[in-house]
Amino acid sequence: MNIKSLLLGSAAALVAVSGARAADAVVVAEPEPAEYVRICDVYGAGYFYIPGTETCLRVGGYVRYDASFGDAGSFDGRDAIDVRNGKLQRSWGKNARFALKTWTGQETELGTLKTYTETRFNYTNGETNVDAHFAWMQLGGLRIGVDESSFDTFIGYAGNVIQDTLVPYGGFGTNLISYTFDAGNGFSAMAAVEQGSDQLTGDIKVGPGAVPVEGPIDSYVPNVVVGAKFAQGWGAITGVAAYDSNWEEWAGKLRLDVNVNDALSLWVMGGYGTDDHVARNFYKLWGGNWAVWGGGTYKFNEKVAFNAQVSYDDSKSLGLAANIAYTVVPGLTITPEINWVHQGDFTPGMTTWTGMRKENAVGGIIRFQRDF
Repeated sequence: MNIKSLLLGSAAALVAVSGARAADAVVVAEPEPAEYVRICDVYGAGYFYIPGTETCLRVGGYVRYDASFGDAGSFDGRDAIDVRNGKLQRSWGKNARFALKTWTGQETELGTLKTYTETRFNYTNGETNVDAHFAWMQLGGLRIGVDESSFDTFIGYAGNVIQDTLVPYGGFGTNLISYTFDAGNGFSAMAAVEQGSDQLTGDIKVGPGAVPVEGPIDSYVPNVVVGAKFAQGWGAITGVAAYDSNWEEWAGKLRLDVNVNDALSLWVMGGYGTDDHVARNFYKLWGGNWAVWGGGTYKFNEKVAFNAQVSYDDSKSLGLAANIAYTVVPGLTITPEINWVHQGDFTPGMTTWTGMRKENAVGGIIRFQRDF
């Protein structure tokens, strides 16, 4: 009986040891802690750290719907052919756009390293196109890539109206290399070398004949832009000068911004170019040698603002634009606008990009935009 008990006990011990060794053979790895997205508030709202890096990323953009009407010369209207009788008649101009924007920022020993991109997906009157409108990188004050010309961005756009180029004030999209120096006391200065844009290449009928329209640089000599600004709480004084290497012509603009109070802001800008042709120099697209623009914004409250602009040039072209921007809810704005333009040095039968041109053209546009 004792021997039987001993044998049974030994067998039980062996089974227990074997089971313990079998259990030890299975190793279950502990789960690694999850790396949650961290908020990055260094560069403003909306940024977060890309997991595993010290780079901050922000994603945003807008969805826009425009409906325009009126005479083609006002930039708002659209000419169409009646499908039944073949006659030219007015029609709505429609455009829907989705713009996707990205911003990045990272601190380095040489300063802040930034990038910005904006890709625009447009559906205009039944045709689709994609526009890589912005794609630049910046280290400190040095910027390289696709941007709008420093001739416009440094001095500022012509007000808060939608159609701000009834009298044009410079070319826009371009490849560039620019450097901006900020002294920290309100004074800043900028210098840039730019390429120009293929979007303007071609012929346009101006006055009695056709003239070639400015395109990108046609040699190794770049276009050059320089500027200086002094800004304080009351407003700013800014000047820019540009050299078009294709035509070997200069253009410049001087601007004054005044913040009258919290509700009212005013501005005036004058331009002069050595080339008196129209739509040839990439920077001086206005008629004649000189042009002037002015306008302002009045904020009735947090939801409603009134914007206006008047423009006039040496060729006696006159443009008027005014709108009401109404913020329905944060991120959603509706902007109805009315425009009138008198074409200087008008020649009957002149054409625009959209159709027949009128000496005195009236048009309007209503914009719905959701920003995020």
